[in-house]
Amino acid sequence: MTKGREAKGREAVAQPDVSVIIGAYEAMPYLVECLASVEAQTLDPARIEVIAVDDGSTDGTGEYLEEFAARAPMPVTVIRQENSGGPSGPRNVGLSKAVGRYVFFLDADDRLGPEALERMVAMADENGTDVVLGRVEGVNRNAPKSMWGKTLKRTDVFSSNIKFTLSAQKLFRRELLERHGMRFDESLFTGEDALFTMEAYLRADGISVISDYTCYYLVGRTDGKHVTKSGSYTLRFDSARALMNLIAEMVPAGPKRDSLMIRPFLITVLPQFGPRFLKETEEVRRHKLELAKPLMDAHWNEGVARLLKVHERLRLHLVAQQRLDLLDDVVEFVGAKRKPDALLEKRGTRLYLAYPHFRSKKAGIPDWVYLAGPREARSFPGWRRTPPPSFPRRVIRRLRRLLSSRGTTAAA
Repeated sequence: MTKGREAKGREAVAQPDVSVIIGAYEAMPYLVECLASVEAQTLDPARIEVIAVDDGSTDGTGEYLEEFAARAPMPVTVIRQENSGGPSGPRNVGLSKAVGRYVFFLDADDRLGPEALERMVAMADENGTDVVLGRVEGVNRNAPKSMWGKTLKRTDVFSSNIKFTLSAQKLFRRELLERHGMRFDESLFTGEDALFTMEAYLRADGISVISDYTCYYLVGRTDGKHVTKSGSYTLRFDSARALMNLIAEMVPAGPKRDSLMIRPFLITVLPQFGPRFLKETEEVRRHKLELAKPLMDAHWNEGVARLLKVHERLRLHLVAQQRLDLLDDVVEFVGAKRKPDALLEKRGTRLYLAYPHFRSKKAGIPDWVYLAGPREARSFPGWRRTPPPSFPRRVIRRLRRLLSSRGTTAAA
């Protein structure tokens, strides 16, 4: 049963700039700092509304939300409902109530930087962008890093590294979400935010990235209840399948699609075949290969493979080939952090990394699987992008320089 408490002062406030949507389940005591960070925002409270959905908590979360609503300087709506089993339901409920020009999804165990909303709204307004990413910092947990090198006023998912941050903690233009009927997939219990955010990236008229200010603090819970730590491996394959299908539906086959496909392969599928794989039961190991097979058959290709490092590409190639007999050797080699021998060929322009089964006739793995790309190869002495000039060319160049110098001397 759903119970709602209407936002105090809502009827007296014009359309807010941003609706902060908080889905909360068993969020105490983290919720205290979360809400304090909302209250401390430098953006005028009249320009903010908060919609908090208590998803059947029993630890006082709902009561604390109502206490906050009674004293907060901005309009707050608290909705209390029976547990839905995942984060998608509360977010969708909150989104259905939102009236702000933008929405921001704030997890109840995380917190905002004081200037976060002011900076993000200003960035979106100044550049007309539909999605704004604010720099994320981890507290007792890892946070994405590769996309924060530079503030970008206007970019897209193909021209930046934002595909590696698909959590929902972004500023989204609400009109974009409503125009396309976008909601979180409630059938997914992990990776549901990746699906939502990737769709927003692909539909957005411009994306902004704020790298010079920490907008969001991603807090690691010590009670083991964080959503990203829960869920079986079957749920991971479900989320990978959903994201791959979305990318395939929205992006035509080719280099652009390949550049996005590496995200689910690298972040969701590949970790299932890491060091832990060696310790799992034979039944689980074979089940993982079975779950991976339709994904590999549908979406794995040489274009995607060549964008990965050799050890990543090799493992996924063996998964695609269902070669459990060879995969164990590679997983063990990589897990032990052993360095493969490097082999330079073609006058230094081709670098092969000799991971297990390299040029084994019995294994039959193509050489290109072991070929390092430019980013990986450039750290190896002797590798070069283009071959050195041949002996005749070197002789001709020397003669030209000699003749040129003689001509200059004669003229003088």
